Amino acid sequence: MRLLTNLLYKVTVSSMILTAPAMISGNSSLEARNTLLRNKKSPLSFFSATVIKRFVDHPTVIAVRAFPATPVPTGVPVLAATPVLTATPVLTGSTRAEVPADKPAATVVASKSVVSKAAEAKAAELRMVVRQASLIYTAMDLQSCGLDQKAFEYAWRGYHNLVKKGIIRKRSILSICDFSQSSRNKRMYVIDVQHKKLLYRTYVTHGQNSGDEFADNFSNEQDSYMSSLGFYITQQTYMGRNGLSLRLDGVDRGYNDNAMQRKIVLHGSPYAGEKYMQDYGNLGTSLGCPALPVEVSGRIIRTVKEGSCLFIYHPTPQYLDNSTILHG
Repeated sequence: MRLLTNLLYKVTVSSMILTAPAMISGNSSLEARNTLLRNKKSPLSFFSATVIKRFVDHPTVIAVRAFPATPVPTGVPVLAATPVLTATPVLTGSTRAEVPADKPAATVVASKSVVSKAAEAKAAELRMVVRQASLIYTAMDLQSCGLDQKAFEYAWRGYHNLVKKGIIRKRSILSICDFSQSSRNKRMYVIDVQHKKLLYRTYVTHGQNSGDEFADNFSNEQDSYMSSLGFYITQQTYMGRNGLSLRLDGVDRGYNDNAMQRKIVLHGSPYAGEKYMQDYGNLGTSLGCPALPVEVSGRIIRTVKEGSCLFIYHPTPQYLDNSTILHG
């Protein structure tokens, strides 16, 4: 009896193994056998071998469908294993720039470092130029000649910047018209930069609409009859109604760059001499040209012609703060 029971149990179990797919899916035993034979080389679509084994060994277990991975619908956020790099906005001055998030700090620091080094270099250069100007001013004792120290310092700064740019061809000469002084003073200075020597000091006129004894108003406009502040490069000479004259090219943008069109030239004139001043109290005024006493104009023109620097100075904050030559 016991032997019969064991045999019956084995037959039952074997039958259950063969018919398990049909029992689970609802197919007939013939269909289940055919399906099993067709798919014996590959896993079943919905039920794994593990599930069938558990079903045989543990009749109370419930079969679970082994669904394939379901694609994630579009628009549903997915948590990645590693963080996604995005562009990090970085404020640079007033401009908002996007810097790659993998190295924003390095980019910003490098940019600031370049700007900082350039600013430091420019500040160091300016200190050097001002120190040079102070040493030359003191060594030449230009204070005793009436030349304002600030006038010389600004002249030297602009001269230095123009030399750097290669604009000055005759570097040995620097001329300064110090219009902070009264026209009663000898306020034009011609300096031999190479030998640190004052070559000439003489009278010079300003434009008739710039003022009487003192020049207070300046213009770059045609027919303004005013003097123009800033740096000039001397050009060629010519013979005009005032005798030997020298063309001036204004290179200070916005302040004297209309000089050639206005025909602003260096020339001699009787109203620029000491006799005229004794007769009328002040020097005469021009249509905007820096006019010199006739007795020295020829010598000065021949000394400064063809590529030297001439600076017309006045302590006008608007010019001193904005000149591209002074701050170049």
